[in-house]
Amino acid sequence: MQSTIHIAADLDVDVHAPPSTYYTTGYNAGGVISRLKTYNQRLEKKETTARRRRASHDNKSKAQKFLIDVKETQRILVEQEDTDGDFQITVNDLGPKSFLVGTADSGGYRKIEIRGTYMLSNLLQELALAADYGRKHIVLDEARLNENPVDRLSRMIRHSFWDGLTRRMDANGVEIICNDPKNRQADHNPRIYVPFDDNAAFKYYKQVAHDRPHLQLQVEYLPQFITSSFVKSINDRPGILALAMEKAPDGNLTGVPFVVPGGRFNEMYGWDSYFIALGLLMDGRVELAKGMVDNMVYQIKHYGKILNANRSYYLTRSQPPFLTDMALQVYEHLSHTQQEQNKAWLRCVLQAAIKEYHTVWMSAPRIDPKTQLSRYRPDGLGIPPETESSHFDHVIQPFATQANLSIDDYMHQYNGGLLKEPKLDEYFLHDRAVRESGHDTTYRFEKRCANLATVDLNSLLFKYETDLADAIDNIFGGYLLDEHDVLQYADEWRARAKRRKDRMDRYMWNNEAGLFYDYDTIKEEQSTYDSVTTFWTMWAKSCSPDQADAMIKAGLPKFEQQGGLVCGTEASRGEITLDRPNRQWDFPFGWAPHQIMAWRGFQQYDHEDHARRLAYRWLYTITKSFVDFNGVVPEKYDVVSLSHQVQVEYGNVGVDFKYVPREGFGWMNSSFQIGLSLLTTQMRRALGTCTHPDLFFEKAMQRDHLWNEAALQRRKSSERAAKAITRNGSITAAITRIDTNAMSPIFPRANLQSSHARLKDPGFDFLELTEPIAKNAL
Repeated sequence: MQSTIHIAADLDVDVHAPPSTYYTTGYNAGGVISRLKTYNQRLEKKETTARRRRASHDNKSKAQKFLIDVKETQRILVEQEDTDGDFQITVNDLGPKSFLVGTADSGGYRKIEIRGTYMLSNLLQELALAADYGRKHIVLDEARLNENPVDRLSRMIRHSFWDGLTRRMDANGVEIICNDPKNRQADHNPRIYVPFDDNAAFKYYKQVAHDRPHLQLQVEYLPQFITSSFVKSINDRPGILALAMEKAPDGNLTGVPFVVPGGRFNEMYGWDSYFIALGLLMDGRVELAKGMVDNMVYQIKHYGKILNANRSYYLTRSQPPFLTDMALQVYEHLSHTQQEQNKAWLRCVLQAAIKEYHTVWMSAPRIDPKTQLSRYRPDGLGIPPETESSHFDHVIQPFATQANLSIDDYMHQYNGGLLKEPKLDEYFLHDRAVRESGHDTTYRFEKRCANLATVDLNSLLFKYETDLADAIDNIFGGYLLDEHDVLQYADEWRARAKRRKDRMDRYMWNNEAGLFYDYDTIKEEQSTYDSVTTFWTMWAKSCSPDQADAMIKAGLPKFEQQGGLVCGTEASRGEITLDRPNRQWDFPFGWAPHQIMAWRGFQQYDHEDHARRLAYRWLYTITKSFVDFNGVVPEKYDVVSLSHQVQVEYGNVGVDFKYVPREGFGWMNSSFQIGLSLLTTQMRRALGTCTHPDLFFEKAMQRDHLWNEAALQRRKSSERAAKAITRNGSITAAITRIDTNAMSPIFPRANLQSSHARLKDPGFDFLELTEPIAKNAL
């Protein structure tokens, strides 16, 4: 017995529609593709519909479509191409990078070759997505496989990744969010801690526990006053913290949604949420961004601060404060037909921000009494419980040896208060401060973070002060009542901002170096670590135009790498040895927040060209990994070697997925969408063909004196140092075919011919990508 596939008549469908549409409508709607049986001559031949004649040749005048058996094609594709067994097709796989699929017009009879890592990995992704919607056979448009990678990634972020990262603290979402891969305690029972005065939430969760006994959900009240001792006392039974709830249209309570970073970070984080919200606003997800602000207000009201994240072991720690700018950005996107309602919402948020400003950042222990500058200096006792079990072994070992105890026994007695060790107390004070800073970890803060008045924190608080002043003047008519009905005036907040700027200039600005530095409030001296957060002063507009120009002149040569801005300089980080391993917020790594802050900072001071160039470099790094590594969008990059395959503490979140990425990583998603808004049409087209940034900007860099022999030597030295500690993707990439039919006249195809980008045929239908331009070719 033999079988064929019947396809219904042509049905219009957007070839780049979201999977939820593409695999449920048109050709791929249920029942459109049906399996028919062809019996031998002795049996009666039965067919339910008229069969189209199988063409001997496909129609070349229309776009190519493939007829695919989802499960079988996936099996053969993985068996042939996924040679390292990670359920992905990447440049590291050693398969032939060539696969035959049947065309739709021939009923699957005529085969066409699909070549290259990019198209084959897209095929693997599409098969997984089709399986999600129960499709056994699909008609797949070739345009979906050779889609411009910039358009494909942006579409995946907009239509899939945000939804994949969205959570709610309600009956439907609690099972997902209670899962905590960071919990290394013996007690893994799902547990929700509820503020002492949120009776409605407590009643709701108790009902959830009753209605869903299989969850074994435990619901507990928090005390009215949350102390370090209390937090330590529940570290052996950690749980998720309640967030804001609202009434659904049916009158029942539902959780206010929020977006998590991704991977093991399966809760709402403080500063991640700000950058995620910016991306959501770029993609029109205003209500979701607004919900994240509402959850932050809930945290300030009930937990006293915006938390590091809403887990019980984070109750004593905050993170970099962004609430005022986040709220104002959302406010600008709200419907203009409800101005009074919007103002009432913003008033509530700014009241919470004022409370946070005074009670968290301008109060002991975070405020330095002498300089009146703020520090990351949280409360807390014992060893941070969310780390890997062996994370602090090297720290504990000398003390355990001296006490003639095993490391585990020493940690148990230290955490229980049976052993007192001031040196460890000091160490963990700084360790908690590093985690509050968001920059965990870096040699910039090693064993001193709690003593540092940092550039980033004080820039953010300057922004709070100016944001409040501007909002009071421009939105609320000159005054605003805080939560205690005390009048707040714009002049008072501007005076606070001026005093902070004067102090930052006095204690942090280094005129000789042309950079801002952290200030050690105990040693009463500037740090010597060159940090890219110096550009945060430009984001906050807390520096003068002359200071901005000096930072650009001094900072760009130090921090600009081929893949974006690096966290700090190699010299500041120091030598890396077996006893002094690399840290993920040091050279050679780059992170989305630093890029986004710098882009905006350069724009504020009329350096749009620098912002665009840096955005292109960062987006190239993202796009190249996306093309070569099965659509990966990770937590961070080595921006010197242009690699996400890093060997550093905590690894790299977002790289472990099966067949298709479903989340990306929160602030990385945002950086891509925000960065695209900065690019010119020419730059976007170059990005779509993976044109190397050093090639694209060579003349501009030479013109601006940013690309000279000294810069080349520094670049080569940096690359050698980065390669020593990272796996930099040295395997040659298979050819990738990217559709260039939409090329515009301002970016002629002929200009793309180079050692790393060559045209495939005289019709210029596709561009072939191989390895990046050889460094010695520059």
